[in-house]
Amino acid sequence: MPYVASVGTYLPCWGTSLHRVAGDDEDAVTMAVEAGRAALTAGGAVERVVLVSRDLPLLESSNAAVLLAGLGLDPELEVDERLGGAPATVDAVSSARPRTLIIGADLAPAGAAAILTAENGLQVRTAARVARSLPVRTRKATGDVHDYGDPRLLHERGLIASLAAAWLDTPVAVAGVDRQRAVELCLPDPPAVPTSGASASLFALAAMAEQGRTGPLVAVEQAILSGISVSGGSAQICRREPPSRALPDGTFIADAEIPISLAAYERAFEAKVRWEAGRFDESGELDFPPRYRVGDDGALATDYELVPLPRTGTVYTETTVHIPVPGLRTPYTLVIVELDGVAVRALVKVTGAQPGTVDIGHRGRLVLRRVAVRSGVPDYGYAFEPDPVPSGVRGAA
Repeated sequence: MPYVASVGTYLPCWGTSLHRVAGDDEDAVTMAVEAGRAALTAGGAVERVVLVSRDLPLLESSNAAVLLAGLGLDPELEVDERLGGAPATVDAVSSARPRTLIIGADLAPAGAAAILTAENGLQVRTAARVARSLPVRTRKATGDVHDYGDPRLLHERGLIASLAAAWLDTPVAVAGVDRQRAVELCLPDPPAVPTSGASASLFALAAMAEQGRTGPLVAVEQAILSGISVSGGSAQICRREPPSRALPDGTFIADAEIPISLAAYERAFEAKVRWEAGRFDESGELDFPPRYRVGDDGALATDYELVPLPRTGTVYTETTVHIPVPGLRTPYTLVIVELDGVAVRALVKVTGAQPGTVDIGHRGRLVLRRVAVRSGVPDYGYAFEPDPVPSGVRGAA
C-alpha cells in the first residue's frame, strides 16, 4: 500500500483560468520536469520514475535522458514511459513502491503533476479497476484522430456503466471529465481539476490532500476506470501555478526545417540539459559552457568535472529581438543572467513573460525549455523565467 510524501503541480502561465495552453517552448517533458522538481522540493530519495502522457515528444527512442537530466536525477535510474490518460496514472500510483516519482503531463488543456511515494505520508490504496472496450476516440500510427462523435454513448455506456461495474461509494473526485460532469457524479464540492488527461488524477489528489478529504478518487478515460481510496495522512504540496494570461502576439515562421548535428547534440547534452559548468581542479574556476584548456606547456587538458550551476539569478543586461527567426515566435527577449553565488553569466531566452518587459536587475529562475526542434528532434536548454514584479514596479539598472 503506497504512501504519498509530496505532490508537485505545474500550469503554464498562458491561456485562461479554465484552459491553460503550453508556450512555444514547452512540451510534455518540460512540464513534467517542472512538476517533478516541485514534488522534489520536500526532499526524499528517488529510485524509479514513471512518466504518463499521451503527448510524449519522442515515440521511437526515449524521453528518459532529458527527463532525468532536467530533474537532476541519476542517469542510471529506471524510467517507465507509459502512453495513457488519467486511469494509467492512477494504476501507476496503485502499484508504486516507495521512492517512486510518478508524473502525468498533458498538452490540451496543458499542465503536469507529480507525486513522490515513501514509507509514510498520505495513504492510498487500490479501490477499483475496470477495463472495458469502447473506442470512441482513436489515433492512428500517422497521428490522425478519429472521433465517433457520440457523447451520450460515451457517457452512458462508458463512464456511467464503468462506475456501476466498479461498485464504488460516491467518489470525492473524478478525474478525466469536465467540471460539470464531476459535480454530477461526486460528493458535494468536488476538487476543481485543470486538466483532463494523465495529470488530472494527480491534480485531484493534490486538492484532496490540501483539503484533508478522504474517500474514493476515480479516473476515467472512455470506458476505462481506475480508482484509489485516500484514507488519511498528509503530504507536502508545492504548486507552480502562475496566474493565467493571454499568449503574446508575434510572428511565427512555421514549417522551417532546422538541421541538427547529432554529434554536437550528444557532446553538449549533459552540460546543457543538466545545467552544469566545467571545472578544472587546479583553478576552481567554472567554464560555461564547459571547454578544454591548453596548459603553459601546450598540452591539452580535457579532464574537467561537471558541477551543477545555481538555478536563480539576476538580469545583467537584456535585448529584445524583432527580426523573424525560423522556429521562434518574434519578438522575443534575450538576457544575460548573472547566476547567484558563482562567477558565471549565461545568455538565455526569456520565457513566461511578454517580450520587452524584463529589465536589468530583474530576479528569476532558470527553467528547462524546448529551445528548438531540429530535424524533428526536440532540442532542450534553459530559459529565464522572471519572478513576478508588483504592479507599477520596474527593475533598476
